[in-house]
Order: sequence, then structure tokens, then C-alpha cells
Amino acid sequence: MDSRRILIVGATGLVGAAAVRHFASTPGWRVTGLSRRKPIGRGEIAHLAVDLTDSSGCRKAFAKAGPFTHVLYAALQEEDDLEAGWRSRAQQEVNLGMLSNVLDGVEGRGRLRHLTILQGGKAYGSHLGRIPVPAKERWPRMSHQIFYWQQEDLLRERAASGGWAINILRPQLILGRALASPMNIIAAIGVYASILRAAGEPLWFPGGGLYVTACSDSRLIARAVEFCATTPTVSGEIFNIVNGDAIVWRDMWPAIAAHFDMPVGEHKPMRLAEVMPLREQEWDRLVRHYGLRSTTMREIVGSSWQTADLTLGYGKERQFDRLMSPIKIRQAGFADCMDTEDSVLYWLSEMQDEGLLPRFYGEACLERRAARAGTPMHDDASVGGPFADGR
Repeated sequence: MDSRRILIVGATGLVGAAAVRHFASTPGWRVTGLSRRKPIGRGEIAHLAVDLTDSSGCRKAFAKAGPFTHVLYAALQEEDDLEAGWRSRAQQEVNLGMLSNVLDGVEGRGRLRHLTILQGGKAYGSHLGRIPVPAKERWPRMSHQIFYWQQEDLLRERAASGGWAINILRPQLILGRALASPMNIIAAIGVYASILRAAGEPLWFPGGGLYVTACSDSRLIARAVEFCATTPTVSGEIFNIVNGDAIVWRDMWPAIAAHFDMPVGEHKPMRLAEVMPLREQEWDRLVRHYGLRSTTMREIVGSSWQTADLTLGYGKERQFDRLMSPIKIRQAGFADCMDTEDSVLYWLSEMQDEGLLPRFYGEACLERRAARAGTPMHDDASVGGPFADGR
């Protein structure tokens, strides 16, 4: 079998980072990542350092790379105000231009076979209000303005004339690891819980009421990308890609609290995008106290406080069920699924392993870990936390 060479556009993002890891460890694939910054801690892979809004820079970079047989396009430009950006004509033009620059770079070199691009729940209008449950790919395209449609039309036109195939994947609230992502619920929850735990507070639930939703683990998305890229019978199709279960975030809160060794707090609605930046000094002290990687709150969370507010249902306008059906891709032959609670805890642990979030241990846990290691560990065993006394 000839080698498949995949270009992962947006290699440091939630999906791109997971895809780099997946394809780099899968026999028969050669991986090149494209992003402004080189992926960290993912082994030696080829990398293109490119700003996709710079057409001249893209031409120069692609002239030295490729050819590529496959592309995963997981890049995205968001505005500082996420919701305003989703209605912005300027954002549509920027995202269309970024995709055009990539296509200009990879087409015409004789080997491109397949490209996968991401959309999401906004294709169904979930950002505008309640939609029928579950959302299905068979629904007609909505008339609302969003950059998905311009990108899709461009792709289908270029693929038809170039003789290569496309697929569109629609995940829902992606779980993964990325720095300064505008839509990283894991980073937001991790920093929020860490600050409360260090301050001796319980894990208050800051969102809205009880409603059902779903998530997409970025590792699952990476496997779906490979399925689409290697299954000719599904070429051209649009697929929802979700973990397969459903969650209520308030019901997830005890598991998250246990992960940080802290009690579950009451329902305490707050707009995290307003409240948490005011606690940045607490985060800076926490970074120093635990010897974490020297990153500011902004460098970890980015705009994701806004994502957390939208996801957890702060404000009555966001308190409705949001589910996307996974049936179509399962019927097509992709039967993989993941437990969302396990996914959330996995990615929180990943951030702790990388020194981006602290670990907190209760007394019993400390004793068990010290016995296994044969060495004493630092003790933050009190529920009050290291900063509860105002230090």
C-alpha cells in the first residue's frame, strides 16, 4: 500500500492536536501539521508554520511542502465576542479566505484524494435558539448566515473539478487539549475548579438549569476522519460525530468535584466570562505554588469562559436541550463511541500531566500514592486548600 500523506490544518487546536497524535501513531500515514505555532510534545512530525490569513506566506510555505494525499481542515478564526462573530460577515470572509489559501496550496500537485472539514451544531442553528431534538444531517440547509455554507460550496466545486473527495463532520462541544482556544470547555472547567479548590470553596455550579446535551471527544473525531478518508462509499457525505451518550452538566459536577478532591457546591449562577478574569491573581499564585508551566489564565483559557457560559446554560436563553443524532455515521459503518464523563476526566488529567493544571489530593489518596512510590508527597490534603488562609 502506498503511503498516505495527511496535512492537518490547525494542528495545535482541539481536533488538530488529537489528529496529529492519532495519525502519527497509525501505520501507513505520514503527518504534516500546519499551524502558526509548532505542536508541543507530540514527537517529530513535519510542520508548516503558516498564518492562513496571509496568502503570500501560504504560497511560499506550500511551495516547499507536499504533495499531500489527504487533508484535515480543522482551522477556525473566531472573533473576540464569539456570538457576535457567528453572525459576522467579516468572519465569514476570513474563514473562506483561509480555506481558499489551503486549497490553492494543495491542489494541482497531482495527488490529493480526500479532504475532511469540520462544521458543528451551528449548522442546525443551535446558536440561535432551541432546535428539534435530535438534529439530523438530512435536514435542509438553514438560511442563516454562517461561514460553513461558503466553505462547503467552495469545497464541493473544487472537489468536483479536481477529482478528489470530501466529507463534512459535525461535532458537538469538542473535548480535547489546546491552549488559548476560543471553545475549550475542558480548560475553562479545569481553571475554574482549580481556583475554587485552592481558595477552599466548593465546586459551585455556575450555569443554568437541567438540560440534556452531548459532547464529542477529539480522539473520536480523529478516528472518524480516518474512517471517512479510507471509506470511498461515504465520499461527499455529512456526518454528525458525537460520543453517543447524553449528559446533564449539573449531574456531571460530582465527578468533576471528586477529580479535584473538593465538595460539590450548590447552584450558584454566575457569568464566568465576567467573574473569572477578576481572579487572575489567584491563578498566578496557584501557578507559582504548584510549579506549573508559566502560563497566564488567558494563555490557557482564551475566550473559553464565553463557551463555558453558553455550554453550562447561564442565562435563560441558553437553557434548552441540544442533541445531535449519531445514527447516520453508525449506519455507514463507523460504530465507535465514548463515555463523556470518562472523556472529561481524561482531558482534565491530560492537562494536569502536562503541568497546566494542579493536582489536589486528600489524605487517604496521598497515603496510598506515597506508599506506592516509597516517597513522601507535598500535602494539600485539607479541603480548605493552600490559599484558604489568604496566603
